[in-house]
Amino acid sequence: MSRAWRLPLSVCLLAAVAQALNPFAVQQSQPDPCYEENGTARRCIPEFINAAFGKEVQVSSTCGRPASRSCSITEREERPAVRSCQVCDASEPRRAHPASYLTDLNSAHNLTCWQSENFHHSPQNVTLTLSLGKKFEITYVSLQFCSPRPESLAIYKSMDYGRNWTPYQFYSSQCRKMYNRPNKAAITKQNEQEALCTDGHTDLYPLSGGLIAFSTLDGRPSGKDFDNSPVLQDWVTVTDIRVVFSRPHFPREPGGGGGGKDEDPAAGSYFYAVGEFQVGGRCKCNGHAARCMKEKEGKLVCDCKHNTEGPECDRCKPFHYDRPWQRASNRETNECLACNCNLHARRCRFNMELYKLSGRKSGGVCLNCRHNTAGRHCHYCKEGFYRDLTKTITHRKACKACDCHPVGAAGKTCNQTTGQCPCKDGVTGITCNRCAKGYQQSRSPVAPCIKIPVISSTEAVVSSTEEPADCESYCKPVKGNLKINMKKYCKKDYAVQVNVLDMETVGDWAKFSVNVVTVYKSRGDPIKRGDHFLWIHMKDLACKCPKIQMSKRFLVMGSTEGPSERAGLLADKNSLVIQWRDIWTRRLRKYQRKEKKGKCDTA
Repeated sequence: MSRAWRLPLSVCLLAAVAQALNPFAVQQSQPDPCYEENGTARRCIPEFINAAFGKEVQVSSTCGRPASRSCSITEREERPAVRSCQVCDASEPRRAHPASYLTDLNSAHNLTCWQSENFHHSPQNVTLTLSLGKKFEITYVSLQFCSPRPESLAIYKSMDYGRNWTPYQFYSSQCRKMYNRPNKAAITKQNEQEALCTDGHTDLYPLSGGLIAFSTLDGRPSGKDFDNSPVLQDWVTVTDIRVVFSRPHFPREPGGGGGGKDEDPAAGSYFYAVGEFQVGGRCKCNGHAARCMKEKEGKLVCDCKHNTEGPECDRCKPFHYDRPWQRASNRETNECLACNCNLHARRCRFNMELYKLSGRKSGGVCLNCRHNTAGRHCHYCKEGFYRDLTKTITHRKACKACDCHPVGAAGKTCNQTTGQCPCKDGVTGITCNRCAKGYQQSRSPVAPCIKIPVISSTEAVVSSTEEPADCESYCKPVKGNLKINMKKYCKKDYAVQVNVLDMETVGDWAKFSVNVVTVYKSRGDPIKRGDHFLWIHMKDLACKCPKIQMSKRFLVMGSTEGPSERAGLLADKNSLVIQWRDIWTRRLRKYQRKEKKGKCDTA
């Protein structure tokens, strides 16, 4: 052998040995059927199986306890039928016909049959109950008989492990008499979940080997669009199947009977015998799993994908609530999506209203945002913090504390972008921690920085600011006078009840974001309920005339005269700004009525 062939041959031998040592190597490399090669999710379903195979069947009657003799009629080609008898004895395996034979492996060389007791009197019900141990979506239920088929038979289904039973299908030559149902009723979209009765498969012949097969979707109008039919999806879902034999056929004895045969205890009796009980379907996983497996407790569950969980992959995993759970279809995988919380939350919930407003794209709401963040997606900093733009929003330290000076700042909330705190008049710095140029520190916590006096050539002291250093004398006209009466109501241009939401500093002005709850008076341009701005000069705010607080309700009565460039309401030291009291509602409504009657003209 040449050297050119030795190396390839040795490689092939090594590959063969490796595959022999690890026969599962090929299986391990197989792609996940629930995902495309590029990782995109796709619909996947478990394989179609006989869900009854190997399962235990509870039967109401089995022959052999005690041993009994039963006879059946056997047909022969071109020859008269003959009567053959056999003994059923549960104590002898060769002569026993247990319920396990219903779901064992049957073949031409291994035909086993379950058989009921012999019945001599009026028809008695015999029941077969099969539990699948999990929800399945089934396509058919079939029974192959070793005896003549029953003249009347009923199939029931349960979706809750045998607690409740629903009719599934009836077979009888006398549908109205046996089950109070018409024969072969029409199926429409209005009765797709209705059990029907038919006289098909109820003939006496063949005497052995006859088949009864019920197709769950056959003739159902929505069967062609099964993915979009919740009604049919519910119709084919079962956990248990129950078959009730209600009425037998009585085959005639060959030769007309007579003689010693009349004394045979098996003569004139009947029994039921079934060789194979099959339930064809798939483990119900709603398109989110390719297989079912047994968990630690031995229960059958879906191997869920697409961020789903549950015995039937019927809900989204925790934190995957950005859109509602839905069954997968050929068109849409409907994979559960994680909430976008920018790594600042571990829990979230679904909100249908937000989902609809987003065009059905996102409905997740983050819960308990950490790292000083807030918002639906934990996407901005909470009150008292601002964004550190040197770090991404997903960083643990994306939000920095405002650290607004307790005396120099007019509030604890700073600008979300720059971190600038709202400073009092004459105070500067990002945290309002020092006096501005031309100001000096005072001992007043209300006005911590005051204007430095300028000495003129005549040595007269003239203050360059309009604000008096003494707040008490500045606010004297209105300070302490917080009562409302008809006279004050008539003098003011507007009277509104507001809820104070937020504040920011614009030059020498404080700009409050307020929500107008009720309008009691509006002279000139009408004031509408909703969000507005309320402007107060910083010097008035520093002396607390008016005195206003965040997140509280106030009655504001003021004048509309002021700078036209500032859109919104204006309040100053002459305005009436009082924390709201509910008892004022009736009084203000009374003032409104008096004003309409012209009483303000005489006030």
